[in-house]
Amino acid sequence: MSPHPRLQLTDEVREALADGRPVVALESTIISHGMPYPDNVRMAGEVEDLIRAEGVTPATIAVLDGAPRVGLTADDLEMLGKAVESVTKASVRDLGYVVAKGVHGATTVAATMRLAHLAGIAVFATGGLGGVHRGATSSMDVSADLTELSRTPVAVISAGVKSILDIGLTLEAMETLSIPVIGYQTDEFPSFYSRSSGYAAPMRADSPEELAAIMAAQWDLGVTSGFDIASPIPAADEIPADQIAGIITQALADMDELGLTGKDTTPYLLGRVVELTGGASLTANIALVKNNALLGARLAKAYAALRP
Repeated sequence: MSPHPRLQLTDEVREALADGRPVVALESTIISHGMPYPDNVRMAGEVEDLIRAEGVTPATIAVLDGAPRVGLTADDLEMLGKAVESVTKASVRDLGYVVAKGVHGATTVAATMRLAHLAGIAVFATGGLGGVHRGATSSMDVSADLTELSRTPVAVISAGVKSILDIGLTLEAMETLSIPVIGYQTDEFPSFYSRSSGYAAPMRADSPEELAAIMAAQWDLGVTSGFDIASPIPAADEIPADQIAGIITQALADMDELGLTGKDTTPYLLGRVVELTGGASLTANIALVKNNALLGARLAKAYAALRP
């Protein structure tokens, strides 16, 4: 498919897509709202370099001055990392607004999926998915990431869902929405900082080629949902679940005391967990993003090989 005419692609991304070469989408909310400066900008550049080293083209996605951009420059990454106050955290519902208003929008998992699909990109690597928040039975706080996964054919590689969420309810919601959840080289569903959440991964695949074959079969059958490919954080970098649990409980209590709700919750909680762990959670976050990016590059190559 040809990229949507509203999208602005870098020459690198445009040429790769035109030639049928593998491309991996990357989100921008993790830069503007997920990590502190300058760690965020350094991480973004290193992730792009890792993907290029695999012979694959990275495509970081954002809306800049109202233009949906697929592929960013080093200056763009720097701006997103520094100008947090002037960058909207943009999910799918916000795309029309930020485009029409001509402002900056850092795309969430959901919005990145939608724009990646419009560009013709099938593989997207991120950190952790959004999902069902704790207390959602009364707050109704459920991430649009799940809705988008149910209807947009993009494979999203994550370290599971963010461990600040209700993981059990998130897995139930994904089953209801017919979202395939595949553990990569694991039978356990990971929980972001930790390799296990205590829940089983519904499916398993052990190689990029196996993942690519599953993607191709699902989409050839006309099933248009995306995939959650759950890739555990490397063992050397994890924070064990029993260690992080109390810290997350404290961060949630601090957030409730501040009265934060909606899209402000995740950036606050991630930042608070960084403070409470003395920076260890940030180190783990960067490690898992890089791990996912490497798998994303290898999966994009395997999938491209099936689509000559």
